[in-house]
Amino acid sequence: METLAVVGAGSWGTALAIALAPKTTRLHLWVREHEIAETINRKRRNMAYLPDFPIPSNVEAFTGYEDCLHGAEMVVLAPPSHAMRRLVLYALPWLRADAILVSATKGLEENTHARMSEVITEVTSTAFQPRLAVLSGPSFAKEVAAGEPAALVVASRDADVARTVQEALSGNPLRLYTNDDPVGVELGASLKNVIAIAAGVCAGLGLGSNPRAALVSRGLAEITRLAVAMGGKPQTLAGLAGLGDLVLTCMGDLSRNRNLGIQLAKGLALGEILNGMTMVAEGVNTTFAALELAQSVGVEMPITAQMALVLKGQRTPEAALRELMERMPRPE
Repeated sequence: METLAVVGAGSWGTALAIALAPKTTRLHLWVREHEIAETINRKRRNMAYLPDFPIPSNVEAFTGYEDCLHGAEMVVLAPPSHAMRRLVLYALPWLRADAILVSATKGLEENTHARMSEVITEVTSTAFQPRLAVLSGPSFAKEVAAGEPAALVVASRDADVARTVQEALSGNPLRLYTNDDPVGVELGASLKNVIAIAAGVCAGLGLGSNPRAALVSRGLAEITRLAVAMGGKPQTLAGLAGLGDLVLTCMGDLSRNRNLGIQLAKGLALGEILNGMTMVAEGVNTTFAALELAQSVGVEMPITAQMALVLKGQRTPEAALRELMERMPRPE
């Protein structure tokens, strides 16, 4: 590939730029802040997000969409979920209609609760029908930037698009598997953040392995219920984009959502925790979006419901745990 663009230079976008740079002659990285772009181009570091990892010499940072997207055959979109619609709208005049767009963002759009592929399709379809794929799976940005192996899923309704992305981007340190279920992949990627907050609450309360194993198992069950009700496939949630990402986010110390849950268990208010974070914890907004989606399709999500009450300060973590344990017994 001659030119690959990555749009979004937070920790995940920067990590992807580092990992994917060997797959292309030129990698263009769109950065919102001029200072960060200049530092990347001069010092080969993103000092704001991943200062410990050198950025390859064939990566060039831009703050303008026209320059960043010029000649890009493939565009990886990696902003926070709340910024996706605005970003694609601004970039649209310079996106090639024949370019493959790859959504690498995990989360649901606030208010509409749309998946990122739905947001991208809605915006771009005013100009062209996008060739679109979704990239997801268990992947902490720091470990990807460090070159540690990671197995991911590239999902698309168009098998040719999925294979093209797989062939173009797969290879050490990333191994990509194709999938034809973007609904299941995106919902698994989003909803696992809610369960990760609950996992953090368990850790913050000093609970051991038994409750954590139960949480992951029952969390996967309610994620799967909602994903299937929304059109996803159950086998997708048993794979990398479901179980794999869930285990990583619930157990890994680098998980922002898990760390947020730990702080909640220590008695800190949500606003106080968020004010102290430099990066987005997608699970907060996703919790409330998931509940509304579940209600719309008649699916029960007890862990998510309890986390919503804890996040709103209407229930203590201890009371939420007690409520879950005292629910009416039922078959698995």
